[in-house]
Amino acid sequence: MSGGLRVAVTGGAGFIGSNLVSWLLRHPAVGRVAVVDDCSTGSTSLLGSDLAQVDFHHGSVLDAGLLDRAMSGADAVVHLAALPSVPRSVADPLASHAANATGTLQVLEAARRAGGPLVVAASSSSVYGAQPRLPKSENNCPMPLSPYAVSKLATEAYLGAYHSCYGLPVLPLRFFNVFGPRQRAGHPYAAVVPAWIDAALDGRPVTVHGDGTQSRDLTCVDTVCQVITTAITDKVASPWPVNLALGTRTSLLDLAGVLGDVLGGPVRLAYTGSRPGDVAHSQADPSRLLGLFPSVRAVPLREGLERTVAWHREQRTPASDRVGGSR
Repeated sequence: MSGGLRVAVTGGAGFIGSNLVSWLLRHPAVGRVAVVDDCSTGSTSLLGSDLAQVDFHHGSVLDAGLLDRAMSGADAVVHLAALPSVPRSVADPLASHAANATGTLQVLEAARRAGGPLVVAASSSSVYGAQPRLPKSENNCPMPLSPYAVSKLATEAYLGAYHSCYGLPVLPLRFFNVFGPRQRAGHPYAAVVPAWIDAALDGRPVTVHGDGTQSRDLTCVDTVCQVITTAITDKVASPWPVNLALGTRTSLLDLAGVLGDVLGGPVRLAYTGSRPGDVAHSQADPSRLLGLFPSVRAVPLREGLERTVAWHREQRTPASDRVGGSR
């Protein structure tokens, strides 16, 4: 990979990061991709054959020297490294703050030392919290309900401050319930889509926290990767946060119905209590996103679920049964 744009991706061995790396490696304008990941929530296995094509730096975003090596000569930095999950942050708020808020500060300082590449960073719709208005506009006052949400609000604020104080080009993106291939289940903080697919494929009922009427703006990971890749290649920046979702609204009960259609049979539901910090309804106002990225294409929910179910089924297939013995 000689010539072309140089991109550093923190959290590049995670769910969203590994998908993004695949997108970047396929883009003709991108010449080199460096990945920073401590593999605490991600895994090099998610990168597959892409691992051989990237400069991989194993370690934490709290390691300034590691960041300097990864960002050397970078034209853009995509900061995805984080400790995800609202419930995880409720259980351990200090760890969430260190990884998400202090980690962002370290990334921004490294970007300054690297000469000021574009910094695209992941925030979260959780910053809206108790804000009752729908759809959620970036002009609404954030009302975070969890330490995770607070740490993501800090991420946005730091990006805006570094743009104001140091002229750093930045783009804070508020992710809304991203799902897709490579998003794993099998751990206490698994997101709803992989957790439900895993349970349904096992013949177990899926767990519904609350009454199932709560709604989400579910966004396929390919839509996210399309936006970030375009931001890098077209040098799209904004000191103000941008919702990265297209304004859809799906209740958990409706999600169960579509998932049942994809799986070919009804999904059994097991209801339990609501979780602290959870938001009842989430739907993006996509106006600012569409102003910056007018060509963005949303992957329809069913299409995204079909791709995701196919990936989960593939993971359950023994390697010896796959074509050529490997993925």
